[in-house]
Amino acid sequence: MKISVQGKQLDVGDALRERIESTVEQIAAKYFSNPIEATVTMSRDASVFRADVIVHVGKGISVKSEGSNNDPHVAFDGAAERIDKQLRRYKRRLRDHHRGHSEEALPAAQYVLAAEAEDSPEPEAADGWEPVVVAEMATEIEMLTVGEAVMRMDLASAPALMFRNRAHGGLNMVYRRPDGNVGWVDPPSRTQS
Repeated sequence: MKISVQGKQLDVGDALRERIESTVEQIAAKYFSNPIEATVTMSRDASVFRADVIVHVGKGISVKSEGSNNDPHVAFDGAAERIDKQLRRYKRRLRDHHRGHSEEALPAAQYVLAAEAEDSPEPEAADGWEPVVVAEMATEIEMLTVGEAVMRMDLASAPALMFRNRAHGGLNMVYRRPDGNVGWVDPPSRTQS
């Protein structure tokens, strides 16, 4: 497995780098025989260190966590513990995820739009504001069950996830609500009344 340890405006020493690499390797090997890659980014904001960990364990499956503390070792330990807990929780479902599923993913384009500045003038008409595209990427909308979609959203620490519902093939979305629960959007197909 390829492991990348980076410091964002911070020099990650050899001891911490070796500790991070061995810990991530152990956690990934405990649950998967051939994880793909991992990226750990250490950063510092005033006196608080932050560790962002992303482990790519399979096609389209990434696990993301973060930790923060006044000690960089403790910050990384918190993030690593969360990755371990997520992988332990979803271990069986992740291993069985692609067995027996030959459905094609739907190709799509993903865009990043610039946020509208708060001090920008009001548009003349309601449709006057045109967002600026700052990035465009190819992506795929996977065929998943609702449970698999919630698992993917949790593992990636994403606020929302669009997917094709395996039950009927239509586009659906799950999202994290402000109250902590998960919302699910399942629009009726055009053939239904």
